[in-house]
Amino acid sequence: MRILLVEDDELVADLVQDMVESEGYSFDLADRGEDAVRIGKQRNHDIIILDLGLPDFDGYRVLKSLREANVDTPVLILSGRQEAESKIKGLGFGADDYLTKPFDQRELVLRLQAVLRRSIEAPNPVIEVGPMRVDPRSESAHIDGTPVGLTKTEFVILRVLASRMGKLVTRRLLVNHLYGPDQAPESDAIGVHVHNLRKKIAAAGGDESWIETQKGRGYLLHGPPKRPSAD
Repeated sequence: MRILLVEDDELVADLVQDMVESEGYSFDLADRGEDAVRIGKQRNHDIIILDLGLPDFDGYRVLKSLREANVDTPVLILSGRQEAESKIKGLGFGADDYLTKPFDQRELVLRLQAVLRRSIEAPNPVIEVGPMRVDPRSESAHIDGTPVGLTKTEFVILRVLASRMGKLVTRRLLVNHLYGPDQAPESDAIGVHVHNLRKKIAAAGGDESWIETQKGRGYLLHGPPKRPSAD
């Protein structure tokens, strides 16, 4: 998972960096609003952590510019401004959550996980991956009309992969979607479920290679390669 951190305070930036990297996330850093807008438009991020007090222009303008450019990456505002008006304004511009400084590191991790979970679990239209259609509403998947007979766990994994097609999905993120805070899967449970998912995709007319494993990191759903044009 990749995070864009927009923060001009070096101490806060170092603290957040250590925290997110310990959770297995990678990140880009911008300490000016102009850079944040440029990077946010150019690169795909899973979430943006946004400070409001930036040296060139404030975080509200960053958020407004990204939303006007149709960048729908979830945004968590992390700010020292504690008044209700600041929170209302940030959420009104399209932020997904608002956390005030000083903050508890564990709370920040939980807020990030919650925002990501909501962004994936929100009512989505059918996701198309080549000939495969993944329908979050009916919790079903089909390949050229052939149903892929999945367990509930396998469908959750496929839905998360499909909603982030082409992006790395960490094992930790899958665990967060499949298990409660007091539960823990057996050591290779996720790998077994992904193995079974590949087999079922292949049996329905797809190919096991659509899901790539990056050892020690997670999984990517590529889908079938694009067919060459007839020109």
